[in-house]
Amino acid sequence: MEHQEVADSKTDPLCISQLKISSSLDPLPQANMTADLLKSHRHSPIKVQGSEETWGVEDDDDLTDPNFDTVEGNGHSDPTSCFDADLSEYKKKATVIVEEYFGTNDVVSVANELKELGMPEYRYYFVKKLVSMAMDRHDKEKEMAAFLLSTLYADVIDPPEVYRGFNKLVASADDLSVDIPDAVDVLAVFVARAIVDDILPPAFLKKQMKLLPDNSKGVEVLRKAEKSYLATPLHAEVVEKRWGGTDNWTAEDVKARINDLLKEYVMSGDKEEAFRCIKGLKVPFFHHEIVKRALIMAMERRKAEVRLLDLLKETIEVGLINSTQVTKGFSRIIDSIEDLSLDIPDARRILQSFISKAASEGWLCASSLKSLSADAGEKLLENSSANVFKDKAKSIIREYFLSGDTSEVVHCLDTELNASSSQLRAIFVKYLITLAMDRKKREKEMACVLVSTLGFPPKDVRNAFLMLIESADDTALDNPVVVEDLAMFLARAVVDEVLAPRDLEEVLNQTPEAGSSVGEKVIQMAKTLLKARLSGERILRCWGGGGIETNSPGSTVKEVKEKIQILLEEYVSGGDLREASRCVKELGMPFFHHEVVKKSVVRIIEEKENEERLWKLLKVCFDSGLVTIYQMTKGFKRVDESLEDLSLDVPDAAKKFSSCVERGKLEGFLDESFASEESQSKKQNGSSSSSG
Repeated sequence: MEHQEVADSKTDPLCISQLKISSSLDPLPQANMTADLLKSHRHSPIKVQGSEETWGVEDDDDLTDPNFDTVEGNGHSDPTSCFDADLSEYKKKATVIVEEYFGTNDVVSVANELKELGMPEYRYYFVKKLVSMAMDRHDKEKEMAAFLLSTLYADVIDPPEVYRGFNKLVASADDLSVDIPDAVDVLAVFVARAIVDDILPPAFLKKQMKLLPDNSKGVEVLRKAEKSYLATPLHAEVVEKRWGGTDNWTAEDVKARINDLLKEYVMSGDKEEAFRCIKGLKVPFFHHEIVKRALIMAMERRKAEVRLLDLLKETIEVGLINSTQVTKGFSRIIDSIEDLSLDIPDARRILQSFISKAASEGWLCASSLKSLSADAGEKLLENSSANVFKDKAKSIIREYFLSGDTSEVVHCLDTELNASSSQLRAIFVKYLITLAMDRKKREKEMACVLVSTLGFPPKDVRNAFLMLIESADDTALDNPVVVEDLAMFLARAVVDEVLAPRDLEEVLNQTPEAGSSVGEKVIQMAKTLLKARLSGERILRCWGGGGIETNSPGSTVKEVKEKIQILLEEYVSGGDLREASRCVKELGMPFFHHEVVKKSVVRIIEEKENEERLWKLLKVCFDSGLVTIYQMTKGFKRVDESLEDLSLDVPDAAKKFSSCVERGKLEGFLDESFASEESQSKKQNGSSSSSG
């Protein structure tokens, strides 16, 4: 699935992966390449019910079938496309790379060849080919394949391509079983190993089960991976040792050796010996673990700080550890800073000083890292406060999707935010777009309208898109077209002048992982959309256009307010109480019932009719649960906030409202603690004067 991505690309795959770094492996005899290239496993694409995606398993002979379209999987070939030729060439070269790797066990060579080969969007096939070829060989090659995937993950092969590769493998289990009798068990171990190594999310199992026929071998693979391997005691150790021999080192062995060499270096200060030990590990793609552990040790042993940072600096200067591994090591510390702070209370400040020192000495590119602290003069939010706001933000957004009342959102945010709440504004925009992406065009259009209406500073909107791009891997599990959606939202923000065109480059430059494939795809697609002829008009109309007041399905806020006004007028002029409550229910907007309360109380204050009829309506709606106490309280609060305007027409509006509040408490509509702003100010003035 082209857009399916793995959750949490930030997790490090090698933390618990099994590493084989023995240099004494005997070369394997070169296999017959022609036979392997001609070997094919045909299978039909699987059309998922209710999905826009076509799931299938491509193999070497797919491209020779004129009825197979590798792009759409719809049985119609596109002769004008160069896609087939590119993928066919990639498959041949990938097969050769896998064969050579099994003969040489040279990870660095594989990484370099894949980079030179390019076409990163096809690396899912390399994942599939590597595992399928290893399945038909000895435990030695199976372990080599698992180790290679863990080592190349994120650095060379993007997480979405790993996910897609395993998706293809599971879907092809029926065909693999024809040539490999124990294919179900072996593939189950590979899937379990990938989950243990953190290169596949556990959610992969459940999601793939829903996409495959119940009687397929693929479902058997997933069930076996879950029940036979991942659900057992000490499952990680069992899975890691499944193909391991006496000449293998596990990741834990390597970590222990790294700890030992760092401790020995701290004691002796012998850099040459430390360099020799690092070279002896022969795991260049695991050097970020050295950086990470050295930094943690420097935090824990402040007396060893200078010596350890000096070691890292010289390893970079002599080319022993490359800049990518240094950045990854620092990034892993930043990602785990909250947990570290539990054991090292000053961890955040210490790490910030390490980053500043490394950047000033030239061995770290600080701009490629996530920010540890807020902008100058801005205080970092406490986690508890941010979490409270996140819950409120979700509630506000869901209510907005039901009511479409932008003014209510503005009012709610005014009470929650202040001028320095930059991070909270970014969080709100992030949640708004995230929730909209999981809904229909109407909500997507509403989200764009709201972002434009709120008028947040461009910096906050940029930060929101940065967070969205960063979490795109996770979002993709539920929304396969997350890249397209994000690109459209970003382009729409430019068209609506929420962002300037130059902000696109700013978003890309600030993407937490420099060169992030997701970030690049989103920005490139947004630029393409904006460059198209009549782009502004097309982008405005992509989700209905014209905002929520014109083309959205259902009633608009203005229409609902008019309906409420009419039903109240009909009711007080002699209408039926039951009919009035039925009309309130049929509005279909329970989150907007505070408007019924507000308009009723305002009519009572204005004395336009018999107020007892309105009190009866409020009581029936409240007693039946049609209007909740939250909506009732909110309605009264909205009247309280508009008293100043009401007083222009009704001079004693405040006095009458106080009477309504007392009546509401008597009827049980309002909590005894409810007080109007006027009464609260009187209490405060009275307490201050008495204290004076």
